[in-house]
Amino acid sequence: MPNGKIQRYFRHGMLVQLRVFEAVARQENCTRAAETLHMAQPTVSVHLRKLTDTVGVPLLEYVGKKARLTAAGEKVYAACQSLFQTFTELDEAIEDVRGLRSGKLRIATTTAGEYLLPPLLAAFLKHHPGIEVALHVSSREDVLKRLSENADDLYLLTNAPDIDAVAAHSILPNPLIALARSDHPLACEKDISFERFAQEPLLVRERGSATSLAVDRLFLNHGLRPNVRMELGSNEAIKEAIIAGLGVSLMYRYACGFDLDSGLPLVDVRDLEQDGSWHLVHSVARRLSCVAQAFLSFARAEAKQVFAARSANHGRSKTSRRRAAQHL
Repeated sequence: MPNGKIQRYFRHGMLVQLRVFEAVARQENCTRAAETLHMAQPTVSVHLRKLTDTVGVPLLEYVGKKARLTAAGEKVYAACQSLFQTFTELDEAIEDVRGLRSGKLRIATTTAGEYLLPPLLAAFLKHHPGIEVALHVSSREDVLKRLSENADDLYLLTNAPDIDAVAAHSILPNPLIALARSDHPLACEKDISFERFAQEPLLVRERGSATSLAVDRLFLNHGLRPNVRMELGSNEAIKEAIIAGLGVSLMYRYACGFDLDSGLPLVDVRDLEQDGSWHLVHSVARRLSCVAQAFLSFARAEAKQVFAARSANHGRSKTSRRRAAQHL
């Protein structure tokens, strides 16, 4: 039986009042909160007044149209977050009981992960068609920020952060490769020393990206400085720059898609980093939902087979298109 001192909190409509209060505190404005909640503003005001009466002290103060939390309001706002998280966990536990017939998977990745996640998610959803997926693709900096805020269930990253607050599960090898245009002098050479490759104008990803970090580490290990010609914000931009003859590049294998264009042969360079890997990462402080646990287990067991099949299909499609073009 609940403590008698808190009986007043079990009044009819208390959860709705807390929901309204949380929205006003977050939006710092009653009108915007009413729009978010699809309520009339007078209704929002009534709920706030009832909640204030229940608690017994003011929760908000107003400066112009801006609503600010009082000291008591900050305590109630923190309690709202805890309460709503409890209900979220309850809902996820109920989804567990349903046996993955429904539920939502929230996953974020960098732009390099655009090639990997769609076929992996497609294979997973064949087994669990009722699952809804929310996929966020952004820069590494933004994905790491989302990880710190627990905004998603899982994060697909190369070079997972090596900190105790996160768990990283390797799902697929992702070594560095060297690329050049097909008519580049190095394209036909074999067993090229890294020192020779380092003399070429280099096309690199932007500062802070996983590829940029790996390239910096590689040059540092060799005691060399990269001859950077250009920084570009996407892997596709780097591929186009190579084809345009602007230089060579070092990229993670699966950042290039499932098959390399004929104009981008791999350059046979010694001593490239081979221990790169794609990881699914999550905060150790967040309890993974049944859906997230199922996808993590699926990816760890099936990722290599899924991507091998996808690469093989892509190769057959290219051959078919080439044969068809020959008959035109």
